[in-house]
Amino acid sequence: MNASDTDIFDLLILVTPHFNLAATTAFLDPFRVANYLTGTSRFRWQLVSSTGAETPTNSGLSVSTGSIANALSTKPKLVVVSSSWVPEIHHTVEVTKALVHWSRGGAKMAALDTGTFILARAGLLKNRRATVHYEHIDALIELFPEVTVTEDLFVADGNRLTCCGGLAAVDLALHILRDLGGESLANATARYLFHHHVRGPEASQNPSNLEPFGQVTPSVVRRAIDLMEANLETPPSIPDICAQLNVSQRHLGRLFKQYVRKTPVLYFRDIRLDRARGLVTQTEMKLSEVAVASGFASQVHFSRAYRARFGLPPKQDRIDGRVPFEFRAWPMHSPKVI
Repeated sequence: MNASDTDIFDLLILVTPHFNLAATTAFLDPFRVANYLTGTSRFRWQLVSSTGAETPTNSGLSVSTGSIANALSTKPKLVVVSSSWVPEIHHTVEVTKALVHWSRGGAKMAALDTGTFILARAGLLKNRRATVHYEHIDALIELFPEVTVTEDLFVADGNRLTCCGGLAAVDLALHILRDLGGESLANATARYLFHHHVRGPEASQNPSNLEPFGQVTPSVVRRAIDLMEANLETPPSIPDICAQLNVSQRHLGRLFKQYVRKTPVLYFRDIRLDRARGLVTQTEMKLSEVAVASGFASQVHFSRAYRARFGLPPKQDRIDGRVPFEFRAWPMHSPKVI
């Protein structure tokens, strides 16, 4: 993605109801700063939606948008789909036709957060590498087997860009800005935003060596978690994990309580249930298949544990979980259900 210093670079941001406002503005802000630092209006953008009206975000705020219909005559150089809740209800015929139209017109196509689902549904990620927020990775794999899914912060595969969202959108925008305006402008923009460490596309969404507040997780805990995450469907027992790691159950339990604030058994159960919730609310898999895919041999046990963690049974969550909500809370765990 290269351009001369005099080129105008038009971005079009297609947002869906309840999109993630923070990720979207995080992506746009480096371009705003670049305009400010250069004293130009080289980077221009517009937000559009299906309705072309006030569009609610997932933080409860609303933003003004133009309509897709009015934007079809434009020729953006980059189209970004920004979505959050229930992307499956937003891949309408109108949206798909518009995305294909802009793609055929030569635009690079990108996605923030669950916008990846909408690009995939439009057939624009076939045989491509892509990413999405880690909460939705299992659903993306199940729904789009033709897409190679990674857990990277963002992925650039030819003229397709996908990003997990959040502050990773800043990193993606800065890399685009470097390609367009050079290293000096990208560095100046990053400094202006106090984004002093720009992460690359190969960076993991969940780096294992350091906690966000700086506390180093012991390697034995990290290795235990890696084993758990790699075996969600056929979960080994905690004694088996300890044997593989050559550590006593008492020692592993003590480390988990200190660094994870949960017992190994509870932590393992909870990450299996987290996977289950993604499959329940984001796919049409049978609930019995979800139970097996999450390592529960008994559907009764699965439903009981699911309700204890999320506050409602999976069948109800499949319906209610597709309704956008701002501040939904549920018990994070219940020691009574193991």
